[in-house]
This record gives sequence, structure tokens and C-alpha cells, in this order.
Amino acid sequence: MSYNAKVYMKQGGDELVVDTGGKITAAGTQADHIADVAITTDLTGVDTGTDMTAAQAATIVADLNSIKTKMNAILAALEGVGILKTS
Repeated sequence: MSYNAKVYMKQGGDELVVDTGGKITAAGTQADHIADVAITTDLTGVDTGTDMTAAQAATIVADLNSIKTKMNAILAALEGVGILKTS
């Protein structure tokens, strides 16, 4: 009987392969799903020669905070499985 791993190093050890259905985990635990980033800012029709409203600026800040949160979750997941060093 033979066994074919779904996650393995290619011959020579310089490339990691993850076949369909394979997972990279930390101690058998896969990182949680990170939801897609939703951008809510709508600057359609805003004249770039004028100042934006406080409400428009607030939506940009909210979108940037959402992106920051998702990026930090991605980095934590990569650190959690050992792909990135922890800081």
C-alpha cells in the first residue's frame, strides 16, 4: 500500500507543493476563514478640486480600518502555521 501526501516538498526541497484538498495547519488546526473585504466608500461624482464631506472621509477611514483588520488576521494566520516568523 502506498500513501501520497497532499502537501510535500518537491525533489530538492526548494518548493512546497499543496495539491487540491491539501491543507497547511498548525498542530492539525487550520486557521479560521477570513471574510472578504467590503469597500463601502462611494466617491462617485466627487469633484477632486473640492474638499470631501466628513461623512465621505469617515467611510474611507472605516474601509481602511477594515482592510487593516483583515490584513492583520491574514498575517496572524500565516504566522500561526509557521509560514511567517512571529514578531
